[in-house]
Amino acid sequence: MKILIVSDTHGRDTALKHLLEQVKPIDMLVHCGDVEGSEDYIRSLAQCPVHMVAGNNDFFCDLPKEEEFLIGKYRVLLTHGHYYYITMGAQMIKEDAAARGFDIVMFGHTHRPYLEQDKGIVVLNPGSLSYPRQEGRKPSYMIMELDREGQAHFTINYLKK
Repeated sequence: MKILIVSDTHGRDTALKHLLEQVKPIDMLVHCGDVEGSEDYIRSLAQCPVHMVAGNNDFFCDLPKEEEFLIGKYRVLLTHGHYYYITMGAQMIKEDAAARGFDIVMFGHTHRPYLEQDKGIVVLNPGSLSYPRQEGRKPSYMIMELDREGQAHFTINYLKK
């Protein structure tokens, strides 16, 4: 199973469209928020199941602030991260995920890729396809793959022009 994880596209969907062409086929798309009105367009582009949450710039939308779902055997918490003060660090979101029994936490908001495994919980942020803020400012995303045994593997990737 191949899952594309993106965030913070901010209505600039050209990069996402380009990326989907590069990585297809995918079995699922996860968007960690700040779609800015593009939720229907993103669902139509993906042509697979889509999980998406509202970010701090997603005004007047029907997207949830959090979503809980399964990917294989993994319980996933999807949130944008701003409710967890993620710009100050990942401690609060890790503690909440542990208390609620999640295996994986996916968030956005910082526009910086982040991948950590801490006390059995995978905590990740794919960065931003539209406005990257990490050193080098390359548009980033993640791929999660489940192998034949159902084990998850994650890679941070950068958009090719």
